[in-house]
Amino acid sequence: MRITTVFRNLLAVTSMIVSAVELRSSGVVIYVRPRWRKPRCGVCGERVPGYDCKQSRRWRSIPFGRFSVLLAYAPRRVNCPRCGVRTEALPWARHGTRFTKDFDEMVAYLAQITDKTTVTKLMGISWRAVGTVVERVVADKLDPQRLDDLRRIGIDEFSYRKRHRYVTVVADHDTARIVWAKEGKSAETLAAFFEELGPERAAVIEHVTIDMAGSYIKAVTEHVPDAEIVFDRFHVQQLASRAVDEVRRAQWRELKGTEEGKAIKGSRFALLKNPWNLRLSERRRLREVQRTNAPLYRAYLLKETLAKALDYRQPKRARRTLDAWLAWACRSRLEPFVKLSATIREHKESILAYIKHRLTNGLVEGINARTRMIARRAFGFHSAEALISMIQLCNGGIVLAPPLP
Repeated sequence: MRITTVFRNLLAVTSMIVSAVELRSSGVVIYVRPRWRKPRCGVCGERVPGYDCKQSRRWRSIPFGRFSVLLAYAPRRVNCPRCGVRTEALPWARHGTRFTKDFDEMVAYLAQITDKTTVTKLMGISWRAVGTVVERVVADKLDPQRLDDLRRIGIDEFSYRKRHRYVTVVADHDTARIVWAKEGKSAETLAAFFEELGPERAAVIEHVTIDMAGSYIKAVTEHVPDAEIVFDRFHVQQLASRAVDEVRRAQWRELKGTEEGKAIKGSRFALLKNPWNLRLSERRRLREVQRTNAPLYRAYLLKETLAKALDYRQPKRARRTLDAWLAWACRSRLEPFVKLSATIREHKESILAYIKHRLTNGLVEGINARTRMIARRAFGFHSAEALISMIQLCNGGIVLAPPLP
């Protein structure tokens, strides 16, 4: 078997001919050319006439162990009636790059599973080149039809830097994938998503899960008024837990240095945990709070009763229990719960929508947790665009096929 045939089989690129191989101490230079005679436009791929050859160029391919692999070829210029003067399309490289397609796939695959510093060491490229490859692969492989047939979406924000730097993320509940992301968390940021979606596709959306952020509520009601808003139940319970903690701190400030104050000290986790997760010592602490501090124990019961109301699967029973809870919270004489009852009363229908559809923002929160891991292993991102590319690479449903054994 000739050496050119060996390297052609090793590269495994169809529509490519290996004409010569040059072995050097630093690596291998493989001289290649496209199998087709008539050149093709590098943008649209149409067959068009070529009129001259450019200077010889080289493309980085996946190395063979410690030896680098370069593909050498002098590409032709083409005059495409649609795209103008362009460089011809090459079967081994994406247009306008100096890396082969297999090299791009391998870099993006490694970026999905490890940090950029490790990728730079394994592939022998710079940190900036890794980010460029990721953006290029995302632009090439992200599903262009991901915004079609969206019926149930979840919306949340992700903080990627200090000083209130946020990215708004939209996920599809049916495919469990990120479908859109943009810097910011204002109503205008989310409005850009609905404008990109268009009125026809926006009219298909049936349910939107969000937290109680006023900017998101405004954008959803303006652009998809027929969609039903479902507030995340765990966000509602988080507000109740914060109210309990406010009551606990107020009681501690009032009773500090007294016997009743000693019972409050160390009770935070006993008050905030689910009852079935309490340890024996925490149960004792909770009984001590019940015996010595009626306002704080009342706040605890309000929190647990609200969770019970959201556990019901029958909408009528949930509504009846929530109405009773609102009446109790209003006359509880606990300021944090009085404020919370006003908030829940304002958004009661969207909260009860969870009982009917059992939708939460858990999907988006889980994606945000994975995004947090991505940001930490990169030691943070300076630009939202770089983070968005990594979010779409890891959570956008992109399937890569690097040349693995």
